[in-house]
Parts: sequence; C-alpha cells; structure tokens
Amino acid sequence: MHYLLMYDVAPDYLARRGEFRGAHLALGWAAHARGELVLGGALADPVDGAVLLFRGDSPAVAERFAEADPYVTNGLVRTWRVRPWTTVIGDDAATPVRPEPA
Repeated sequence: MHYLLMYDVAPDYLARRGEFRGAHLALGWAAHARGELVLGGALADPVDGAVLLFRGDSPAVAERFAEADPYVTNGLVRTWRVRPWTTVIGDDAATPVRPEPA
C-alpha cells in the first residue's frame, strides 16, 4: 500500500531549513534504503509544502518518519497528515488495474 505524507510548512521555513536540512535528508535517505520512502520533496514553490510517498503495510511508517523528522520537531512544518493512496497505474502500483481488452 502507498501512503502520502503531506507537510504544511511554517512561514519562516525557507529561512530556517538550512540548519536542519542535512539531518532531514539523512532521515529520508535512510528510509529510502529500508524500502519505505519511495519519493519525497518540496513542491515547486517550497513554501507550498512538501509531499513524501511511502510504501508499507500501514500508515505507521510515514507517521514514524514525520514524528522523527527534524523539520517537524523544530517547527519548520506546521502540520502534517498521512493519506492512503490507492495506486492503480504504473510499474510500482500497489493495486494495478488494467483496462478490459476491447
């Protein structure tokens, strides 16, 4: 199953992220190495937030990440939420659905 972790960032996010970016990236790459974090990053305009895509049996994998993330623990992220995402198209879809043959 896939889960989206969505971050809403604080107004001073850009000014403060440099101090915590190394630790945030280390946490992310470690989650990726474990096969939990598929993709992650800021939206095109970083002040709009960020989205991280997780793979797991439950939302707990994404929730644990957020609870340990230096961006969250240091107030750069105002709020976060985890949403299950039913992926149906693509090589990595959790529940692939193909069209019926014509």
